[in-house]
Amino acid sequence: MTTNTLASGSRLQSLDVIRGIAILGILLMNIQVFSMIGQAYGNPTAYGDFSGANRWVWIFSHVLADQKFMTIFSLLFGASMMLIIQGAQRKERSALGLHYRRNFWLLIIGLAHAYLIWYGDILTPYALCALLLYPAYKLSPKAAIIIGAILFTVPSVLETSLGLSMPYWPQEEILALQGDWLPRPELVQREISAYQGSMLEQLNMRAHTAFMLQTTVMPLHILWRVLGLMLMGMALFKTGFLGGGLSIITYRRTALWAGLPGLALVLIGVVSNLQANFDITYSMLLGSQWNYWGSLGMALAYISLIILWVKSPAGQKLKARFSAVGRMALSNYLIQSLIGAFIFYGLGLFGEVSRVGQFLVVLGIWALQLTYSPWWMARFHYGPFEWAWRSLTQGKRQPWLKMRSC
Repeated sequence: MTTNTLASGSRLQSLDVIRGIAILGILLMNIQVFSMIGQAYGNPTAYGDFSGANRWVWIFSHVLADQKFMTIFSLLFGASMMLIIQGAQRKERSALGLHYRRNFWLLIIGLAHAYLIWYGDILTPYALCALLLYPAYKLSPKAAIIIGAILFTVPSVLETSLGLSMPYWPQEEILALQGDWLPRPELVQREISAYQGSMLEQLNMRAHTAFMLQTTVMPLHILWRVLGLMLMGMALFKTGFLGGGLSIITYRRTALWAGLPGLALVLIGVVSNLQANFDITYSMLLGSQWNYWGSLGMALAYISLIILWVKSPAGQKLKARFSAVGRMALSNYLIQSLIGAFIFYGLGLFGEVSRVGQFLVVLGIWALQLTYSPWWMARFHYGPFEWAWRSLTQGKRQPWLKMRSC
């Protein structure tokens, strides 16, 4: 392992800045699920105005954000597993026990998040994958990359096979699936009414959707993808790539040779899906593969560009802000959900805000988190949810407030 991947006694700034940018970036996509029916995420024609500025907001978000920042976050979660395990080993503590306690409590937090706040939770699959991957920390980078790539390929193979076979399906099966892609008006209104309704109505709708995602989409798609990316993240951490331990030319080449093909694939997907008018027979399965694979290349390019920025002297104050956001990433992720739930469920605005309006909400949350995160981290060791998670993992109250000199 490259010796300069670890910063002695402190966090790696590169990891914190990458994580901070990623946690802000995922909001560009998550806001759509907070504010509109779930089908509008994959099929932008399923709900709301999809013309003019709203169409351009979708194109911007899809090309630059959809699956890219979640890919980065998954890679970083694999890296954080390595940091935790190696840290415990250096202190001659049980890495196994620490790992499983940590991810057990993350699973509890994720389930509470999914069923009580927002069904689009990613913490639950992260915790489940981490519980499965502990033995993989011993793998060589090459082995982790190969196994990770195979796992990452599984959802694409399944969806491509189904997409190619769809023309031969009985028409009634395609019509039955249509409700998950372009729901009938009465189903749309039922979801809107539920999330504009009482807390109990919201809870019932949220629990139904969360359970459906966790029992269908998660085992068939999400878990495979996250397992693969976390393994790749472990490997990239070991090589020094994620810690900024490689040469400038390596990051420049990665940004170019991963980013440009990735962007090209994503743009081909945008054009082909728009030309198909997001028809279920193409866009639901086959049309989604362009972004699935393009997002990996773009994520590696984003990471490379961020590390190049971190290595440069430019924008030190802004780096510090992103770093603070990243150091309390769990708190910022959950706070985004709490704000989204308040705006769209508490204020009854679910289904009422256009994509342009959603983007303005995102800008407001970004400004808020880039402002309070440095303030918070100057006074506390951890974000509020990180502190609770760490205390539960350690089985005792952790120090929180920093001692400040007069």
